[in-house]
Amino acid sequence: MVVYGMQLPVQSQSTLYAEPWEAAAGPGDLLAVARAAEAHGFDYLASCDHVAIPRRLAGAMSTVWYDPVATLSFLAAATGRVRLLSHVAVVGLRHPLVTAKAYATLDHLSGGRLVLGVGAGHVQEEFEALGVDFARRGAVLDETVDALRAALGPEEYPEHLGERFAFKDLGQLPRPAQERVPVWVGGSSPAAVRRAALKGDGWLPQGDPREKLAVQIQRLLRLRADAGIAEPITVGAITEALYVGAPGWDVGRRTLSGSPEALAASLRAYGDMGVHQIQVRFRSRSRTELTDQMAAFGAEVAPHLN
Repeated sequence: MVVYGMQLPVQSQSTLYAEPWEAAAGPGDLLAVARAAEAHGFDYLASCDHVAIPRRLAGAMSTVWYDPVATLSFLAAATGRVRLLSHVAVVGLRHPLVTAKAYATLDHLSGGRLVLGVGAGHVQEEFEALGVDFARRGAVLDETVDALRAALGPEEYPEHLGERFAFKDLGQLPRPAQERVPVWVGGSSPAAVRRAALKGDGWLPQGDPREKLAVQIQRLLRLRADAGIAEPITVGAITEALYVGAPGWDVGRRTLSGSPEALAASLRAYGDMGVHQIQVRFRSRSRTELTDQMAAFGAEVAPHLN
């Protein structure tokens, strides 16, 4: 079974993917998209994470990056089923107890709909401003994931003793609604794939073209088997941009468009290589066109995915 989710528009406006209409959009547009996702069978909504963008990167990345906990909490109150994914939280920027407090509260308030996506991060100035060693960010993330496993577990007084973080006899309520909050690891470097295999409940690839994704998945599963980890892992994929039907406007060469059956056939290839969830992205000229595309995908494409 292949399910589908999407990263929210508006909340991050990198020039790599933001549409022009998003610059003037706001909370009402986010609510409309979240409600459309709920209505049309989307499995999750995702929100990104950056604390601050340096001037040298602002031209490409923009400085529009909503806080993921605040954004997903805002949308949790307007939805009742769709899951809430941080894609991805740069959890190494913060102490694990601070991160656990925020995300445990989100899971509690949403009735257990959190998926905690984590990644190492790539903006050096962010780390330097917050006093975190950028060069050691991979090792920091490894221990942070271990600490979060404890801090997001069922115990009111979680315990962790590591090289960088140590805590016990410090209570945190509320606890997450889920007994085990799923942790999905983002990234496609060898270190990120290994981290996903050994520490994750899911893997969120970043930038892998289709022709290389199958090899990455096989490596992920082999690493997991070699470590004796028997639990299944959720494998993700990020699609090219989509437009359901004939657009009537130039959606660009890198956008898949056409009949629902043709789009579904293209996306089914991900399932054939072992992908369990597909993150879809739509081209649109307005929020209304985006939600129309979401509705068309849910009604016309999704039934052909499995």
